[in-house]
Amino acid sequence: MRAVRFSVVTAAATVAALTAVTGCAEKSDAKGDGAVQVVAKDDSCEVSKTSIPAGHVELAVENKGSKVTEVYVLFPDDRIVTERENIGPGTRARITAEIKAGTYEIACKPGMKGKGIRQTVEVTGGRSAARSPEMDTAVAGYRTYVQAQADETLPKVKAFTDAVAAGDVEAAKKAYAGSRIGWERTEPVAESFGDIDPKVDVREDGLEDGQKWTGWHRLEKALWQDEKLGAEEKALAPLLLADLTDWQKRVGRAEITPTSMANGAKELLDEVATGKVTGEEERYSHTDLVDFKANVEGAEKSYELLKPIATKNDAALTASLDKQFASLNTLLDTYRADRTSYDFTSYDKVGKADRKKLSDAVNALAEPLSKLAAAVTK
Repeated sequence: MRAVRFSVVTAAATVAALTAVTGCAEKSDAKGDGAVQVVAKDDSCEVSKTSIPAGHVELAVENKGSKVTEVYVLFPDDRIVTERENIGPGTRARITAEIKAGTYEIACKPGMKGKGIRQTVEVTGGRSAARSPEMDTAVAGYRTYVQAQADETLPKVKAFTDAVAAGDVEAAKKAYAGSRIGWERTEPVAESFGDIDPKVDVREDGLEDGQKWTGWHRLEKALWQDEKLGAEEKALAPLLLADLTDWQKRVGRAEITPTSMANGAKELLDEVATGKVTGEEERYSHTDLVDFKANVEGAEKSYELLKPIATKNDAALTASLDKQFASLNTLLDTYRADRTSYDFTSYDKVGKADRKKLSDAVNALAEPLSKLAAAVTK
């Protein structure tokens, strides 16, 4: 879920962790290396260049504000070219993206709310980022993967929404977590459309002013906290199915590049760090470990497709990523009956010490994963 929100207590407790998890803390000064400098403050978004040559573009982001922020490069219709979430106060992030000629906006979102503070930039020239046959193969493979995930998700969603519409609480509970796996594996692609994620995957504390709460988490609350499905919840079931059918139809038109795949893998680890490890994402059902595993699987799929390219450019990086993915997956396996099952331990049964182990494993993977996009474009 893109719109990650923090309570005051949570924000204070997690800023330091976000720095490690998102790979934002950089000691080196990025000025003078050709990157577009983006300085995010609580009331401004300063961009060093408003005219950028097409191709591989690197943003060097520094958060000089007092709030956790997000930085986006957006198409004119608000579709996402690339993004980096959870950039803590006083930290930096580097974002590599493949951008074609056109008009775009760079948006900083202090507090990770609203439409953000925006600057228009022109990407000029007919030059496109160089694409090797291996890159084309990786993109084609990932496009097939995300479409398959959407196609396989719809029947599972229908089983869930049919149970909700019928008022069958127990059947809906059983179908809930499984209906989310394909979405969680490919969430960065779904979020790139801009309008679907707020309809289907927003939590109550992530709602914008005037936004009606719909989607999975609205029904999750009804099922596990209220333990009943009234007329309002039953009416939301076909809406969720319709919104996810829209997602399924639009996945094939998504903008996918090698850098968006690499950045998306990193975004999925950020999702784990800020929503799953904390227990905030599935706060009523406590099915966080199902989402956790799906996020990791999606990140690993992107990595495996890009690995032949990255290995040529940085073999030490891919060796580290192989090791850290294996370590995290081994740890996750201890919370389920077998490696083929998604019957994970309820997250409210996972103690603080074990959550710390999970967090440490995510951090260990997130650091090298933050370098994948740069390795792919060397």
